[in-house]
Amino acid sequence: MKNIKSSPELKATHSYIHEAFEDLTAPYHRELLVHCYRIVGSLLDAEDAHQETLLKAWKGLSSFEDRTSFRAWLYKIATNACFDLLKKRKRRSLPAQAYPRADPQLPPGPPPTDASWLEPFPDAQLPLGRNGLEERMVSQENVTLAFIAALQLLTPRQRAALILRDVLSFRANETAEVLDLTVPAVNSLLHRARVNLSKDHDRQDSLQSLPDDLPTQELLDQYKRAWERADIAGLVALIREDATFEMPPLSAWYQGREAILHFIDSHIFSQVVSGDVRLRSVRANGTPAFAVYEREPHGETFAASGIQVLGIDQHTLQITNIVSFRKAELVPRFGLPASL
Repeated sequence: MKNIKSSPELKATHSYIHEAFEDLTAPYHRELLVHCYRIVGSLLDAEDAHQETLLKAWKGLSSFEDRTSFRAWLYKIATNACFDLLKKRKRRSLPAQAYPRADPQLPPGPPPTDASWLEPFPDAQLPLGRNGLEERMVSQENVTLAFIAALQLLTPRQRAALILRDVLSFRANETAEVLDLTVPAVNSLLHRARVNLSKDHDRQDSLQSLPDDLPTQELLDQYKRAWERADIAGLVALIREDATFEMPPLSAWYQGREAILHFIDSHIFSQVVSGDVRLRSVRANGTPAFAVYEREPHGETFAASGIQVLGIDQHTLQITNIVSFRKAELVPRFGLPASL
């Protein structure tokens, strides 16, 4: 008897349905990934939630009802996937949110075992949208590290309500459908989220979206040369007097040009020579960034060590923030190799 389950006709039908599903969901892949990132604060976790979303959507496609939009249905699945993930994760933050300033005279301690840190997001994975560059710039404004860090201070449902209503412009009834709540409950969540978010002003003028232009590029070129040459003098004029420097997963962070330069000179540049570090330009969270590579011992290979995200004062063209994420596995997510 012919095996129906393995028949060519059934395989062809399944392949056709899967291709149709891919075509149906493809326009939403990037925006769903960014949505997951905004809620969970981690690129790697967002990728997991995004994959879980597509898997659940594929399995539950027959349950989709026309009374809601397909996009809203996908967002409901994605939001719940993030909520499930957050039940197993600690709240993510940046060192300056969770620890006091460190003494630049002292070496930083080991990474804390009880901390969970934010991760950067590649601009290349932001949705372009129907309006092209203009819409991508709007996306960048709502994915800055300052905004993502502030979101993590909210409860998961407050985050979701604020993102859906204020960032994605979902209507109140659509948001209620996504969150399985009443409209008054959504409005209450949104009010509390806005109030709590307004209290976190300390970093809102930093790590902001910055366009590519010639003066900015010249600043970035000087910064790159200083790091690659281990040139502390070359960094002096580039860093604003009240700048901050963070290095997750280390809890130590430093504020003020003098403190930052002393730490870099004493604990980073003292351990390398000119040519031991290479930087490759990328963009993360709407701002200029660099992938960092370090020379491996006794060799000519440079291994990826992490991503540096910069905040730049657009008026003085000075660096206001450096967040150096020491996590090598982030680099390939920015489309770069693990080694040079």
